[in-house]
Amino acid sequence: MRARRVATMWLLAVLGMAGALAHGAEVGDTIHLPDVKLLDGHTVPASQWAGKPVVIELWASWCPFCALQNPRLQALYDKTRGTRLQVLTISIDKQPQDAVAYLKQRGYTFPAAMDSDALRRAFGARKGLPELYVLDAQGRVVQKEVGEMIDDDVAALARYGKP
Repeated sequence: MRARRVATMWLLAVLGMAGALAHGAEVGDTIHLPDVKLLDGHTVPASQWAGKPVVIELWASWCPFCALQNPRLQALYDKTRGTRLQVLTISIDKQPQDAVAYLKQRGYTFPAAMDSDALRRAFGARKGLPELYVLDAQGRVVQKEVGEMIDDDVAALARYGKP
């Protein structure tokens, strides 16, 4: 009887962990960003994100809503360069060359990485595209948006970089 209870508790714990992985990050969750290899070949150590607010967008070259939002994100990146606010984008394209060609064709200069196991573990299940997170200086999700954001809403993200 005791062995059955232990086995049941163990199974419930395993199922609970699986459920946590399937659940996507939400406002209030804390995200620990891993080291990130950018598409330009540079690796950004996790320590670079520490103590700074970060806007993170997941996108794909084939996503029409991402195509509408990414120019707005580029404008935000240009406006906030040199401030505390960091920007990181993550392509979910299957092939890195598709993401690189997309960025080059459109003249985007914001930092971009390919999705990875480490990033999927950090953010959990995706809900749609584009998917945008704002992390505060402690790594807490303070804003999450699924779907295209309008110009004013993306521009307003600059407020997170103010002291």
